[in-house]
Amino acid sequence: MASYTASTTFVTPKDVKRNWWIIDASKDAPVGRIAARAAMVLRGKHKANFTPHINCGDHVVIINAEKVLITGDKLKQKVFYWHTGHPGGLKEKTWEKIIKGKYPERLMRKAIERMLPKDSPLATEQFRKLLHIYVGDEHPHAGQNPQAFKFFKTNKYGK
Repeated sequence: MASYTASTTFVTPKDVKRNWWIIDASKDAPVGRIAARAAMVLRGKHKANFTPHINCGDHVVIINAEKVLITGDKLKQKVFYWHTGHPGGLKEKTWEKIIKGKYPERLMRKAIERMLPKDSPLATEQFRKLLHIYVGDEHPHAGQNPQAFKFFKTNKYGK
């Protein structure tokens, strides 16, 4: 009688094949959906051979970060807080000020960063090396032939 033994295969760093994905933030979906899908692709969870302790994620290029869809009253109600480290140094900035400010791509960057694991060297590496966010249509990654990332048609905002 033959017996079946289940075995789990793990990917090694040399076996990882990275793809390039491009997301147009101006027409695809709201900021939260884009951030959730981008975080999933950065970690590599969309692949069948996902290994949690290996960087098996793909590159994500996000363009038109300043034109991201924000629903409801989040522009005025959502606030980012940080502390300078000095007494009375609590600072705040609304989403509206960030989008109209000098670096509007920081809103998208912060949303994706907060969807990755915390205090993990692997997540830091995936965030720094694999995520590319740009204001406007131009990006220097055309040579890598990024594929357009398709969002599911189950949401009312997706195309």
